[in-house]
Amino acid sequence: MMRREPSQSRVKERVNQDDTATLLYSSGTTGASKGVVSSHRNLIAMVQTVVNRFKLDEDKQTFICTVPMFHIYGLSQQRRCHKKKYDLSSLTSVLSGGAPLSKEVTEGFSEEYPNVTILQGYGLTESTGIGASTDSQEESRRYGTAGLLSPNMEAKIVDPESGEALTVNRTGELWLRGPTIMKGYFSNEEATASTLDSRGWLRTGDLCYIDEDGFIFVVDRLKELIKYKGYQVPPAELEALLLTHPEMADAAVIPFPDKEVGQFPMAYVVRKTGSTLTESGVMDFIAKQVKLLNK
Repeated sequence: MMRREPSQSRVKERVNQDDTATLLYSSGTTGASKGVVSSHRNLIAMVQTVVNRFKLDEDKQTFICTVPMFHIYGLSQQRRCHKKKYDLSSLTSVLSGGAPLSKEVTEGFSEEYPNVTILQGYGLTESTGIGASTDSQEESRRYGTAGLLSPNMEAKIVDPESGEALTVNRTGELWLRGPTIMKGYFSNEEATASTLDSRGWLRTGDLCYIDEDGFIFVVDRLKELIKYKGYQVPPAELEALLLTHPEMADAAVIPFPDKEVGQFPMAYVVRKTGSTLTESGVMDFIAKQVKLLNK
């Protein structure tokens, strides 16, 4: 083919914006991996959001992408860049996603790098990596928020059981609708129907609330809720409490089955070097924190 002259009568394949552009895999709201079908229109909308968020049309900027390039963010990176080891003097801002940043992590980073702005964003592979965004210092000062909704994106908070749309400051499942929402799951009509409704709303599977100013706060994953005596316990909230302990390096909370109560929250903790923190010490600490929250 390389040695032959191209045929003058050959017609290039016409590509429309609604045609499939990428096939990336995601667990979605359930554990099984599924192929996310995104269109050229989805990618165009995603790139436009990124350009506007970082004001790329105004000046030249350099990005260091720390997630793998097979991740959805790899599609918005054009070139590689290298940083000098330990020299972060030119760093102006960092963008965090994937999980909410705690107040302690945010404050600790700010103390170490006082001139760097911390931004948080929210998105899924199913929304082409874009959902809500934080793109100003005023927004970034709100601890735990994923920011305001991206342009051209709609959102609502829905009661997972009744399907009722909830008002501000009430926790429920976040639904999204907009130009970056996927076409569906590859060869999986059942999964597509359970995730996308007939009006184009994407059920994210994330428990969130939106405050009176329009800021989105991610509480936990719907599928990861621990059911204790019929009550819903978000593991992320208990993990955040554990990490406020000065001797705690890391923590993870999972459900432990029990015949009487359904599920107990069970925590795996990592103590800081030199710590003598005991199991009873952790239990007492959390008990006091829960009492304070219930007052």
